[in-house]
Amino acid sequence: MNLLFRRRDLRAAWLTLLICLLGTAPAWASHPALWRASDADTTVYFFGTVHTLTKDTHWHFPALDKALDSSKMLYIEAADINPATVQPLVMKYGLDPAHPLSDKLSTQENALLQQAAKQIGMPGGAAAMNVMKPWLASLTISTAPLLKAGYDPRLGVDKQLQAAMKQADKPVKGLETARQQIMFFANMPESVQLHLLRQSLHDYAHAKTQLSAIVDAWKQGDVEAIAQTIVAKLKDRSPRLYQTLLVNRNQVWAQQIADIMKTTPGTIFIAVGAGHLAGPDRLQLQLGKLGIQTSRVDD
Repeated sequence: MNLLFRRRDLRAAWLTLLICLLGTAPAWASHPALWRASDADTTVYFFGTVHTLTKDTHWHFPALDKALDSSKMLYIEAADINPATVQPLVMKYGLDPAHPLSDKLSTQENALLQQAAKQIGMPGGAAAMNVMKPWLASLTISTAPLLKAGYDPRLGVDKQLQAAMKQADKPVKGLETARQQIMFFANMPESVQLHLLRQSLHDYAHAKTQLSAIVDAWKQGDVEAIAQTIVAKLKDRSPRLYQTLLVNRNQVWAQQIADIMKTTPGTIFIAVGAGHLAGPDRLQLQLGKLGIQTSRVDD
């Protein structure tokens, strides 16, 4: 089963990490949201992203392009997200053949897993997921329908921005690493991982509809809609995951950004999942606690 998993290049597995860590922003404007913060010698733009899109998604607008052109470097969540980096990490921290997933689930839950594997077209069926830890099985089930529907992490905003900046010969840096992102999930207690898996088994059929609505809202810059749906839903259903994926990371990033502004003059562009820029623990408020005020850019 490991060989089957490897032959598929772990595509579904590692791409799920990009999607689940997305955080997205849907009326305030007819384009995605953009913020700016400045001190005496540094200007920082903050842009909320979606980590997976379809080919026909258009999201550029004049103020965004102007900000990108004026920026001398780009920061994204993780600049080292690629198969060569992620595959070994998923194999190490996401697979556990010695402790089959089926042993951790009830008879009814195993039946749901079988059904889900069939519905998402999982290569090898439920047997292939039986070697996964619960967190990886959960992400695979949740995101496989999105991949089938044409949503592609390679078309995600962060990937497109990264390619554009590299083409312009501007550096691209990460606020964290691929390993850190994987460990957010791998370090969760098994009980929390199983809770996440059970939610995925009940919700995966609606994943395409939900993401489509989120992307439409994000394109309009409706941050309040994100706060009321994606952010609030995560906080309500998975408080520990909310603390890990949103609150803690926003606090760490705020300090990183404060340090960048102290040491790096010029204009810098920072792109993170738009969920980080919405809700009661958003990045802008964490920056405000450090004395950095942000304002929304409207063209």
